[in-house]
Amino acid sequence: MSKVQGGMKCVKYLLFAFNFIFWLSGLLVLAVGLWLRFDPNTVKLLTGDGAPDTFFIVYILLGAGGLMMVVGFFGCFGAIRESQCLLASFFACLLIIFGAEITAGVFGFLNKEQIAEEIQKFYSDSIADNNINGTAVALIYHKTLNCCGDCHTAILNFFDEKLLIIGYIGIGIAGIIGMIFSMVLCCAIRNSREVI
Repeated sequence: MSKVQGGMKCVKYLLFAFNFIFWLSGLLVLAVGLWLRFDPNTVKLLTGDGAPDTFFIVYILLGAGGLMMVVGFFGCFGAIRESQCLLASFFACLLIIFGAEITAGVFGFLNKEQIAEEIQKFYSDSIADNNINGTAVALIYHKTLNCCGDCHTAILNFFDEKLLIIGYIGIGIAGIIGMIFSMVLCCAIRNSREVI
C-alpha cells in the first residue's frame, strides 16, 4: 500500500475527518428515525387522530440516514486505506446525490409558491383547536422563523429570502468540495503507485 505525501496527506485526513462527521450525522439521523418509528409514545403521537399525514417522513429519515452512513463509509475508508475503488464509489455516490439535489432544487424553485402554500396550510391545520399536537408544532414554527402568532408572512419571507442561500451552500459547495477532494486524492494515489 502506498503512502501519499505532502499536501495530499492533508487532503486525505481532511476527507477522512469530514466523512467521519458525515457518517456520525447519518448515524444520528438513522437513530432518530428508528426512535420515531418504534418508540410507543411517538408512534401514538404520529398515528393518533390528531396526527399529521406526514408519518412517511420517518421512513425518509431512515433511508437518508442509511444512505449517509454508506456514503460516509466509502469516503472514510477510501481515504484512510487509499483505495481508488472506494474513492471512486464515494465520488459516484456524491455525483448521484448532487444530481438528485439539483433536481429537487429546480422542482422546489419552480413550485416555490405551491410548497409555501402547503406549509402554510400545514401550519394552519396544526394550530387549529381540534389538533392535539398543535402547540408543539406552533412552537417549532415560532422558534424557527422567529415569529409570534400568525407565521404565514414569515413562511413566505423564509422561502423568498433564505431558501436560496441554504440551497447554494448546502447543495453546491459541500457536494462539489467532496467530489473534488475525492478525485484529487484518487489521482494522487494512482500517481504515487506509478512512481513506485
